[in-house]
Amino acid sequence: MADHLTDSCIFCKIIRGDLPSYAFLDINPLSDGHALVIPKYHAEFFHQLPEDHLADILPLAKKIAVASGLDQYNLLQNNGPMAHQVVKHVHFHIIPKPNAEEGLGVGWPQKQVEKEDFAIILSKIKEKL
Repeated sequence: MADHLTDSCIFCKIIRGDLPSYAFLDINPLSDGHALVIPKYHAEFFHQLPEDHLADILPLAKKIAVASGLDQYNLLQNNGPMAHQVVKHVHFHIIPKPNAEEGLGVGWPQKQVEKEDFAIILSKIKEKL
């Protein structure tokens, strides 16, 4: 396990036990109960994680949501600074949304795409699968 951890990453320090964690609650929560789920493998981006380190992430996130008694919440994972990733270690946020004021506020700037452009985009993705 330690082979895949770094000395400079705050999440790797928590995994090693060098820093305390509180059931891994976010230290700057958007609402009470804002929790994090992280793999015990250091990778900056989701697509860099080995498959065997992905297997437990979503089941664990579900267990935390259920144990927290959450009705409405966001499950969020960011990749890179433009996508609002601050800590360069893959992590998932479970953010309770108890009311309109607390929790994650999301802007969703939708755009119109021509049917032909959808076909081009889909074709490019399929080529790489």
